[in-house]
Amino acid sequence: MSTNPRSIHRLSALGVARLKKPGHYCDGGGLYLQVSAAGTRSWVYRFRRAGRQREMGLGALLAVTLAEARVRAAQCRSMLRDGTDPIEARRTAQMSQRLSEARTKTFNECTKAFIRTNRAGWKNDKHASQWENTLATYASPIIGELSVRDLDTALIVKVLEPLWQKKPETASRVRGRIESILDWATVHKYREGENPARWRGHLDKILPARSKVRKVKHHPALSYADAPTFIKALKSQKGIAARGLELLILTATRTNEIIGAVRSEFDLEAATWTIPAQRMKAERAHRVPLSASAVELLRTLLDSTDGELLFPGAKKDKSLSNMAMLTVLRRMKRNDLTVHGFRSTFRDWVAECTNYPNEMAEMALAHAVDDKVEAAYRRGDMFRRRLQMMADWADYCSGATSTPAGSTRSDARESASQPELCP
Repeated sequence: MSTNPRSIHRLSALGVARLKKPGHYCDGGGLYLQVSAAGTRSWVYRFRRAGRQREMGLGALLAVTLAEARVRAAQCRSMLRDGTDPIEARRTAQMSQRLSEARTKTFNECTKAFIRTNRAGWKNDKHASQWENTLATYASPIIGELSVRDLDTALIVKVLEPLWQKKPETASRVRGRIESILDWATVHKYREGENPARWRGHLDKILPARSKVRKVKHHPALSYADAPTFIKALKSQKGIAARGLELLILTATRTNEIIGAVRSEFDLEAATWTIPAQRMKAERAHRVPLSASAVELLRTLLDSTDGELLFPGAKKDKSLSNMAMLTVLRRMKRNDLTVHGFRSTFRDWVAECTNYPNEMAEMALAHAVDDKVEAAYRRGDMFRRRLQMMADWADYCSGATSTPAGSTRSDARESASQPELCP
């Protein structure tokens, strides 16, 4: 086969397919098919620059056809005519691509790096946990997997807008934390331009001031800061529906799970309430750890009722109406609240005031896990740790805050000197 470099397109597709003997087969114009001793076949481009013979790989025959190899060789010849070394040009392009990829960080990645960097400067681990929990709950589902360089005002508003009217204090903290992380990302060259989460002169033109939002009367959920006062008022209410609402708050369960509860589901010695799958929204059995306050309340209820139903209604063998607890709220002149909203109160308390991880709060709420990878790691139900979390929640609701939320009882003396962030 001719190897005259002055002739081009010497090879044919059929001929190339038949070449098996080791060697270099010239197509012309510097393009060669290289057959190795091992039988692999690939394209190379040979050229001379500054008196030096060089060879550049153009790809394996299995991936690059003869026609494609000719196009690549022609591009190399064009660069040489312009005074550019094609090998150096490709190396520069690859380095630029690697640098670009290195600078492409998702919001979740930047969040982890920011917290890791700043953790040493924060007063205690609780502060880091609050950052992790609030961002995992409210920001990550929307922008977590997006590159920080692609985040714009519309995406930030998408995170904040659902919270701004309902939970303005939480929304404000989330905004500030997003702003800090994006500032950090800008300094590290992961993004460019103005910070879309900044408030003054930007989001303040889109969202109402937090002070004005607080004047809105119709809040579907109770602020966790008001929970101790509300529980104290609730305890003064008479009737089984009031006790049902109290148990619902202490266990962070749903209305139907409370009113359908039966004696056989409770093991007070083990401080456990096991709700069967057929009564659960996710159709999976759910173990609820019971705080000392919940156990005390349940003992009273079990002693005061005769039938299997824990919360019997007016009619025999019928459970309490699903409107009964809402009626209690209306009797307390709390038309601004909903029964289901107390689950949000609990969720906000976990995120803002404790060290407990996001997934533990989700388990307490019996939320289904959409992420298959996360679900695969949830082999257990974190029952022992949730028992401590519900005990801390009960203490918080009762106004007892001597033990910081998220610490174990054995840590109480050591951590008592640390300031409570959510009294």
